[in-house]
Amino acid sequence: MEGLENMAFIASAVSLVTYLMGYMNIGLTKSVNTVTNFMGTSFILALLGGVIADTFLTRFTTCVLFGFLEFLGYALLTVQAHFDQLRPTPCTDISKQCEAANTGQAAILYTGLYLIALGTSGVKAALPLLGADQFDSKDPKEAVQLSSFFNWFMFSLTGGSIIGVTFVVWISSKKGWDWGFGVCTIAVLFAIVLVCIGKPFYRDNALKGSPIIRILRVLAASIRNRYLPIPRKEDELYEVYDKGTQNENLQRTNQFRFLDRAAVHDMTTWGASAAMTPGPWRLSTVTQVEETKILLRMLPIVLSTVFINTCLAQLQTFSIQQSMTLDTRIFGFEIPASSLPVIPLGFNLIFIPIYERIFVPLARRITGIPTGIRHLQRIGVGLVLSTISMAISGVMESKRKSVAVKHNMVDSNEPLPMSVFWLGFQFAVFGLSDMFTLVGLLEFYHAEGSAGMKGTSTALSWFSLAFGYFISSVVVEVVNKASGGWLASNNLNRDQLNYFYWLLSGLSAVNFVIYLVCASWYKYKNVEEMKQEEISIHGSAAN
Repeated sequence: MEGLENMAFIASAVSLVTYLMGYMNIGLTKSVNTVTNFMGTSFILALLGGVIADTFLTRFTTCVLFGFLEFLGYALLTVQAHFDQLRPTPCTDISKQCEAANTGQAAILYTGLYLIALGTSGVKAALPLLGADQFDSKDPKEAVQLSSFFNWFMFSLTGGSIIGVTFVVWISSKKGWDWGFGVCTIAVLFAIVLVCIGKPFYRDNALKGSPIIRILRVLAASIRNRYLPIPRKEDELYEVYDKGTQNENLQRTNQFRFLDRAAVHDMTTWGASAAMTPGPWRLSTVTQVEETKILLRMLPIVLSTVFINTCLAQLQTFSIQQSMTLDTRIFGFEIPASSLPVIPLGFNLIFIPIYERIFVPLARRITGIPTGIRHLQRIGVGLVLSTISMAISGVMESKRKSVAVKHNMVDSNEPLPMSVFWLGFQFAVFGLSDMFTLVGLLEFYHAEGSAGMKGTSTALSWFSLAFGYFISSVVVEVVNKASGGWLASNNLNRDQLNYFYWLLSGLSAVNFVIYLVCASWYKYKNVEEMKQEEISIHGSAAN
């Protein structure tokens, strides 16, 4: 399902700027911002999908329901691309003002786009969890297989993306956008059917209630108990062991100690009756308190991994526009500009098996860690590679502009005498960065999230991606105003995109330093495995 769904999503994402400019008569900057806002919305809504998968629907049901919404979005764009009256008159002279889409045409476009955004968000939130649910993290053998699953999930995602940016993009450019969107529609439909076929074989999650409500209860209880002393010993706090309803009990940690008051059971404050049967807004368990602490500890990691996704947004927009000014022929074949991301995807397709089959076993022997290196270390490697990629991007753009000046082609619409594959260097390095960072984040949030909030915590990896896309739009606008128009024109040969890339590289280096501080501060969760068959309650009330 991930391969087919991501094939459709990536194929649309990488070529959407071209569609908006060429077929919907939207300018370059607005097209870029439309795409980054669309991508940002797609990933930020994954947090909603994660909460739904934890609280209201099972992972499987969430995948099917949101997959159907995505199917409807692609079907709507297919219809619009097929009928000329649903689009503005094509603009053939870029020197003149083009006819803008009317209200109805814009409504169809944005309804289709944001149905896709909503649909893919739910799939991306629930599908990795549905796969991870098939492994028991308490079983040593299955714990290793769980780590492998996330690598192969990334492999499937990459394989689908390669087909999307080659085959589907080729269909869009040669056969028409209605054919391209039509293939995406059929692919998502098949994805839904295939995941439904596997339904009898899945282990599905048991719903544990809303993690948001539990967090709010902890905050409310800690405020109510703000004047109570914090016990030094963990066994003086309230906890419930129940094999029937809980998979794990979290041990107390020393960070955010003010929240421990939520688990203080004090008779003198509420009276005897309240002490015997306290309400959930008055008293929380240690595990519920630690759930809240985990989320708070994760937030600095989330924020310090946002900027890498801002850089990713630039490669998916401005680099595509760069490629449209270059010679896209190789061995006599013309490669669509929108297919350029196949370069980092190809590297990922090669390096993921190498990482999984060679690096991880070797690192595991040295470190004794099932995943080879810790999740936060893996993420850090990705951030360093991102910084390098942005620096390379600046160098390549300077070279591209020098070729335009040398051949007096600054204002020409003809391809420059420079191969598009010079841009492959920046894409290749960033592809490796994405392999380290995205899988590291998925593993980290899934491993560190409590049993009752894995959907919400795993969705944070997509939330980080979303925030990066939204910041990308802001960064472009701010840089344009502060620099006097580095990216203001529709002619990249006259813009200062190289300066913009170098700025991103410098900011990425600063961001990495901030990440190191956050990662050093983070404390991994401690799980106390339950050994009792019966329910037992300990704390001051039991005493």
